Amino acid sequence: MGAIVVLAVLAGCTDTAATSPSPTSPVPTISPSATPTPTDPTLKPSTPTPTPAPRPTGVGPVSMSIPAIGVRGLRVVAYTGTADDRPGTKIQDRGVAASPRGKAGGVGPGEIGNFIITGHRVSHGRPLEHVPDLQNGDHILITANGTVYDYVVTRTMTISFRKPAEKAQQNAAVPGYPGAKPTQPMITISTCATIEDHAAGNFWHDALGNPEHRINKIGVLTASHSV
Repeated sequence: MGAIVVLAVLAGCTDTAATSPSPTSPVPTISPSATPTPTDPTLKPSTPTPTPAPRPTGVGPVSMSIPAIGVRGLRVVAYTGTADDRPGTKIQDRGVAASPRGKAGGVGPGEIGNFIITGHRVSHGRPLEHVPDLQNGDHILITANGTVYDYVVTRTMTISFRKPAEKAQQNAAVPGYPGAKPTQPMITISTCATIEDHAAGNFWHDALGNPEHRINKIGVLTASHSV
């Protein structure tokens, strides 16, 4: 967790301990019926209109700031793999964010496609604790190789880790549309729905401690500038 596509996508949460939500964060209930499908019209990209993709960022340190929820300079570590796999979870357990790359992952900052970023919400420093509070129009700022990439949140996508078709939506080059060809830089910020699942009496988790549901904030790249 190049032109950037921030997907935040999938924060691998080994967050298995029941945790009470913060007083400022309401506890929504997630039900399978609320899970979007590839044909769900709510998955279609909305305004703002993205700007042309900048040149790729290459290799170098990457950090993320999300002013609306107080995230500042969070380190984003790239690795070869898929969201919330074992290598990605080990990175997240260090209190930083992970960004999967390669055939089963996403792209890098500023690149055409899905830039996926995952991180913990209720453990290991809780770097993405307030990601579910992000609203459409909020900014996600990615800094890489002297350039700041400004992604704007356009929608929310909740998926189930128990449904391969929904996991594929999260990892798709166009979030929500597996097999679709990407035409713009997008981002997926992903974290666990441990709080909501536990509140609903759902304590299922996979072998790495990921709860059933993931909360993904999807955004599009709207601007970039030199630091």
